[in-house]
Amino acid sequence: MGMFDSMKDKAGDLVDEHGDKVSEGLDKAGEFADEKTGGKFGDQIGQGTDMAKDQLDNLDGQNDDIPDDQS
Repeated sequence: MGMFDSMKDKAGDLVDEHGDKVSEGLDKAGEFADEKTGGKFGDQIGQGTDMAKDQLDNLDGQNDDIPDDQS
């Protein structure tokens, strides 16, 4: 198994165990970026955050670990 496969497996395990915390962290990072840009790129930041959540949640082939948007 290569280095990237190992990292993917570890990320998948993290999301499986702590999907709610991963979601909260991504939301906080998005809010921080939105604040730092003065809200100028809020839509793009929101789309990026949602895309990151979807990709991380789908690491195990199932979209079931990160809860839907809680806003």
